[in-house]
Amino acid sequence: MLSAIVVATLALAGCGGSDSGSSQSSPAPSPGDSSRMEIGGAVQQPAKDQAPTERQEIITGQVALTAGDPVAVGRQIVDKVDDLGGRIDQLTEQPGSDDQDASSSLTIRVPADSLTRTLDDLRELGKVTSVSITKSDVTMQSQDLDARIGALTASVTRLQGLITSAANTADLIEAEKALSERQGELDSLTAQKRSLSDQVALATIMIDVTTTDAERPSTGPDNFWEGVVAGWNALLSAIAGGAVVVGALIPWFGFVAVIALVVYGAYRLRRTYNRPPSPPSGPAPEREEAKTP
Repeated sequence: MLSAIVVATLALAGCGGSDSGSSQSSPAPSPGDSSRMEIGGAVQQPAKDQAPTERQEIITGQVALTAGDPVAVGRQIVDKVDDLGGRIDQLTEQPGSDDQDASSSLTIRVPADSLTRTLDDLRELGKVTSVSITKSDVTMQSQDLDARIGALTASVTRLQGLITSAANTADLIEAEKALSERQGELDSLTAQKRSLSDQVALATIMIDVTTTDAERPSTGPDNFWEGVVAGWNALLSAIAGGAVVVGALIPWFGFVAVIALVVYGAYRLRRTYNRPPSPPSGPAPEREEAKTP
């Protein structure tokens, strides 16, 4: 008996999810509305006094700006985000050096309704060179999650009541198994809804702060004397670099010389073993002249 009740409860939970989704997407008009659905499949008109569905959007953006001191500007951005009630998800600071300009990279999360104020604050801190804002509508996804969470919550409540009134161990085990599955689905959907709500509530903006062209140090000489000094320094650097290269090659030259001596010695030794024996010493025997008959 309880098994049939559990199956019916699961079926009702599935129907409840679909009914909740359909009721939210297409609410029925009140009896006093002048706009009614006509017989024959006419399209239903929404009630005039019905409140519109609140639009939910995920806002992401990228901002690039230049400033004289990118590291200091990055820290000022952190302070402004704190004032807005947001948070910093990522921060990278690169101090300036001879080979690389200073820069800052941030990923900030600010309230979605403070997006305009955030952009205005960034324009006060430096020169904004590019702005890209993207809005993704997730209204239907949020409504679907709400409907499924509501249906699963009702199903879990009913199963908990069935467990309380279970007559035997078999029914109790089956009801607890169904409850465990429903509770797992409910926890997963609740986590998805919480993550989606966080993305909707806080806009995500990635900011890159670099040095302005005017602040970059000049690398070339400005007059004749500076050109001479720069050439002399380049010559000394070349000589020093050449000496380093020669010093690094000397061990290799010694190694190659040793290998060459070993190969040459082996070659001479092989020639010595393969040389044919020399003829015996002494006067060569006289050859008898052929006699003429």
